[in-house]
Amino acid sequence: MKEGGWHSDGMHRFTDDEFKATAVPEAERVGLDQEPPFGFWEYFEAIPREDFGEHDFSEGRVSHAWNMRGTAYQHVLVECETPNVFLPLVLDLPGRSVAGHHLLA
Repeated sequence: MKEGGWHSDGMHRFTDDEFKATAVPEAERVGLDQEPPFGFWEYFEAIPREDFGEHDFSEGRVSHAWNMRGTAYQHVLVECETPNVFLPLVLDLPGRSVAGHHLLA
């Protein structure tokens, strides 16, 4: 599996460095009872399964969401069956789009 890059359908799998560049230490936790800023599940459903590695994210369960203070991003972490393994979706809030995704394993 390649580390990161653009898929032919325009989806972006972030490299470790690209993902870290969207994060800040002063992230603000978003309450899971809050409505998402826009729909992102269509993007999630279209992610190529090879981007999941050997992990199963089929439950589509969000366990954490974080606003990255001082940036345009929100990280939405989708859980899998393996503890401490997540597939963050990086939401571009002003653009109301998903900037990309990254496997945290």
